Amino acid sequence: MSADLRDRSGAVSTARLVRRELHSSRAIASVVTGVLLIAGCLLLLFEAVLKAVGDQPFLLDVEAAAAWIGALPGAAPASLLGSASALLLVLGVLLILLAVLPGRRARYTIPNGRAAVVVDAEVVASSLARRARIVAGVAPEQVLVTVGRASVTVQIRPTSGIPVDADAVRAAVADDLRRSSVEPGPRIVVVVAESGVIGQ
Repeated sequence: MSADLRDRSGAVSTARLVRRELHSSRAIASVVTGVLLIAGCLLLLFEAVLKAVGDQPFLLDVEAAAAWIGALPGAAPASLLGSASALLLVLGVLLILLAVLPGRRARYTIPNGRAAVVVDAEVVASSLARRARIVAGVAPEQVLVTVGRASVTVQIRPTSGIPVDADAVRAAVADDLRRSSVEPGPRIVVVVAESGVIGQ
């Protein structure tokens, strides 16, 4: 029973490690946002305490700032107001996207019973380019493989006068992906250029 629990906890920790490797961390953005908000609140608190004891403002007169904000938009130039609004909009959209999007890295997992195996998209692309080049019968510089989050694009520039079978290349690439058990399985697109390369 203890061995079963140990295996289960090991699988959970392995899945957690794999997820950490596949997704980028939001810690830096969270810490920066939190530090800026805390610093702003502490500044307002410090200025409020200075105002309460009758001292001069340290950096910001809270009452004057509140009056200036209350008088907007009439008290500010239109150019300053427009640029500040655009900056706040971009910052807000960026923070929302960081919070909502998964932040998936260009990496794939390969199932393994004994270890967590994570490979970069460049490694997968290199392997697929080699297989596509062999099947197409072209030189290495005539094949370009781009591995995205959900698709693999194979671009081939054939040698002039020698046709390339796109279906055979697609089948070979699919077989290579199936053998390596890359997860998630991407969609395969093969593009053969209309103009060939001379003398390859």
